[in-house]
Amino acid sequence: MPDETSPPTPPSSAPLPVQRPPLSRAALERVLARAAELQATEAEPGDAMLTDEQLLDVGKEVGLAPQHLRQALAEERSRSVVPEERGRIAHVFGPAMVYASRTVRGKPETVFAGLDAWMQREESLQVKRRFPDRIIWEPRAGFVTDIRRAFNIGGRGYHLSRAYEVAATAFAVDADRVLVRLEANLQNVRAQRLATGAATTGTGVIATAVLITLGFFAPVAAIPTAIGLAGGYITARSHTPVVARAQVALEQVLDRLERGELPRPTLFDAIGMPPRIM
Repeated sequence: MPDETSPPTPPSSAPLPVQRPPLSRAALERVLARAAELQATEAEPGDAMLTDEQLLDVGKEVGLAPQHLRQALAEERSRSVVPEERGRIAHVFGPAMVYASRTVRGKPETVFAGLDAWMQREESLQVKRRFPDRIIWEPRAGFVTDIRRAFNIGGRGYHLSRAYEVAATAFAVDADRVLVRLEANLQNVRAQRLATGAATTGTGVIATAVLITLGFFAPVAAIPTAIGLAGGYITARSHTPVVARAQVALEQVLDRLERGELPRPTLFDAIGMPPRIM
């Protein structure tokens, strides 16, 4: 029996644990992304290097499916070194680069073989650079090629043959799937249309200056400038449909690749010769 004269035992000062609600999937992703960002700012350059297997193990610990991690890893590795274009010129007149990507069944070598055959035989392109995981094509020069493009033989428009470069990157997601990324560099087309638009505007301004020198009223003399500004803007804006058609062309190539409709390489493709037009 406790001594009645002893002082009472004070209550414990330790705080009771707070019961917090569980995190949703979206909140968990934000927390993990922020934690990774903070870790990256404090880590040494070589500390954050992980192999594919280590990344899969980390993903399993936080409940991420391996197939999703492999897909994300392939997408990250297929990113182009060219940063996404931003700015007023790209917003108003259209971007210089267009992209399309898709995961298809197959292996990188068979995917590259089909893409190379299509680009050379159907888009009048030729190989410019070849890497283990990337191929870059450029327009093929020559009289026969110019005739094919001018008369639109085959009815496809040859929208990719106008690009400065067309590139394909392929990374294996797993044993049966490949992530394919296609890029078309249209900087030459946009530069040409912007230059033509600027020349049209400049011609109008010069005509206005001449009319003012000859003594014409200002409202009348300003007409060539207004016409030049409108014509120059329309000419520069005509790059936007070119971008749209190139985007559709890339998606159509991926459609054919996904359905297995790309042509198989021939002897002409192997030696770099274009097929004859029948």
